[in-house]
Amino acid sequence: MRSLVCVFLLFFSYQALAISPESQPALDEVVITGTFRPASALDVPASVSVLDATTLREAGQEHLEDVLALIPNLNWAGDTSRPRYFQIRGIGELEQYQGAPNPSVGLLIDDIDFSGLGSAATLFDVDHIEVLRGPQGLRYGANALGGLIYAQSAEPADTAGGHVELGAGNYGERSYGAVLTGPVPELDSSFRLAAQHYRSDGYYRDVYLNRNDTDRRGELTLRGRWRYQPSDRLRVDLTLLHVQIDNGYDAFTLDGSRNTQSDNPGIDSQHSTGASLRLALSEIDLAGLGAATLTVIGSYADTRVKYGFDGDWGNPILWSPYVYNYTDVQNRDRATHSLEARLGTNAEHGLNWLVGVYGQQLHESLNEDSAGIFFDPAAGGDVPPISHTLTSSHFQSRTGAVFGELDGDLPGNWHWTVGVRGERWTARYADVILNPDSAHDFHPSNNLWGGSASLTRKLAANASAYATVSRGYKAGGFNLNTEFLLPSQIQFGPESDLNFEVGYKAELLEHTLRVNTDVFYMRRKSLQVKTSEQLVPSDPNTFVLFTGNADSGFNYGMESELQWQATQAIAFGASLGLLQTRYHGFVQGGEGLPDRALPHAPSWQAAVNATYRDPRGPFARVDVTGMGPYYFDLPPNPTTSKPYGLVNGRVGWQAQKWSASVWGRNLLDKKYPVRGFYFSDAPQDFLASPPVNRLYTQLGDPRAWGVDVSYFFR
Repeated sequence: MRSLVCVFLLFFSYQALAISPESQPALDEVVITGTFRPASALDVPASVSVLDATTLREAGQEHLEDVLALIPNLNWAGDTSRPRYFQIRGIGELEQYQGAPNPSVGLLIDDIDFSGLGSAATLFDVDHIEVLRGPQGLRYGANALGGLIYAQSAEPADTAGGHVELGAGNYGERSYGAVLTGPVPELDSSFRLAAQHYRSDGYYRDVYLNRNDTDRRGELTLRGRWRYQPSDRLRVDLTLLHVQIDNGYDAFTLDGSRNTQSDNPGIDSQHSTGASLRLALSEIDLAGLGAATLTVIGSYADTRVKYGFDGDWGNPILWSPYVYNYTDVQNRDRATHSLEARLGTNAEHGLNWLVGVYGQQLHESLNEDSAGIFFDPAAGGDVPPISHTLTSSHFQSRTGAVFGELDGDLPGNWHWTVGVRGERWTARYADVILNPDSAHDFHPSNNLWGGSASLTRKLAANASAYATVSRGYKAGGFNLNTEFLLPSQIQFGPESDLNFEVGYKAELLEHTLRVNTDVFYMRRKSLQVKTSEQLVPSDPNTFVLFTGNADSGFNYGMESELQWQATQAIAFGASLGLLQTRYHGFVQGGEGLPDRALPHAPSWQAAVNATYRDPRGPFARVDVTGMGPYYFDLPPNPTTSKPYGLVNGRVGWQAQKWSASVWGRNLLDKKYPVRGFYFSDAPQDFLASPPVNRLYTQLGDPRAWGVDVSYFFR
């Protein structure tokens, strides 16, 4: 298989060198829409990656998970069936078992906020995905300390059309979807409807239950878009989205294999319904302040998550003679409302200004049932009753923000921007844990601020260099394991970071070669770090995670991307991310933890790809991605992953009215982890003196293959 990959890449290189430069087409322009104003990627003074529809279709399969490795310094944590938590430049969450939602990486899908709910990021009929690295405090506030993932579905078309597609693969994979789009001239409108259903048995076999589908995937995506545009000055976009994830979750084994032994396999479902309304009214005359554009964005999202797992990962036969059985089920309901209004100018030259206000309300309820029993016959006595811990909690937060930005030109092809955002965050949390006397009731609030300033120099018509200083922030929070923590550890404070970045962007060789590179240094203050401890060795459900503030920390590194349209038929791409992280001064239980790197922050990430596309129909693409080692968690977990590389590919034929392709993922069938825990799960380990901790990992997807067929109608 390695030889085939090498031959494939050599073929691309030979074709690129064999065809004359006159046949080279220019790369398509990339426009960034996740900023306040749409702008060419060459003009945005920030580190941004964009995956267009073609890349998502040919390098991906069904979910954002499939293309994350193409983005430098973007990683994700497992512990769910689909990625729900992301890390950008080493900043982000690994899970949310307890407490209030407090994401560090924002996720917007058609302006609908799904931060901390990444399972909603399916790929069907998505036009492009933008990843803005570094603090986005000015643009998005407290939920984008590490960065922002901004996804946009395909827009309604001005001509009638659509397509249907079918897919099938190994592990019982099946998918079918359809898109319908077109104009409604009588209403000055156009629409787009998309629907897809995807299912798979998953990649684990439960040998105890003799089932292949305990880690199954069943996913439904429904999208609707309506655009009303009676004139060039006014445009209104309405988006509706429903994503229904009904997946199993049975992904941890004692021996690190894909053969589980659970008697109560878990569940990981997420039902999300959202809507957004965007209004843009341009050419507003403000009597000397310039022609301004008013943008109003309202959004609503309602999500219901049911997440459960087999706490002991075993069954009565496996654990005999011990009586050992634990389960945990969580039902989480979250509703988010937001409204943003901004007014600003967008002149090609001179001074521009923008002011705006933002408000958000979030409500979440959580009901958790943690139950289990452990009995060692050798210890004597009677079998104890099943223990139950029932938690019912309610969380509500309100955010209000004002922001403003100025930008203008300076002599010598220089351009400057400066902006600031102020935010007030208030929250209330209350719960009952089994006994009302042990209930928690918190009312935290924070005044927060962030912003950015940049200076850009136009080096040539299609090349520029920039320097940016930006400040991000994140609200504080609280832990729920109060009976096990010191009074000073119950609540933790807000965090801020200061990011220094310089970069270079260019389109060279007559717009056939695109280069995007940057280096950054981020200084973090009072950074929030989460650690873990198993409080009762014989009860895996007492494996608790809690958050505190380290005194300081830093993240620094680089990101670099390259695209080369070598010939009419051949294109190459590459990306590289380098990262170093460290925290200082974190105290747990009265003892300082050793300073070290943050979890899920690999020291390097790399990707290369090659595409062949013949105008007569045949096409092929190969992607090779790699990742360096990283810590799975903070102390007391000392374990790390190992470097690994993956190979994905697709070959097919594209005609005017149909297309067909064969795809393969992880073609070399590499075994690699996406999450790791270090504790005592087996009785012989936690009854030992001292207890023996072991590393348990959730594996990434094995080798998979399939076929896709699409028919287009216009």
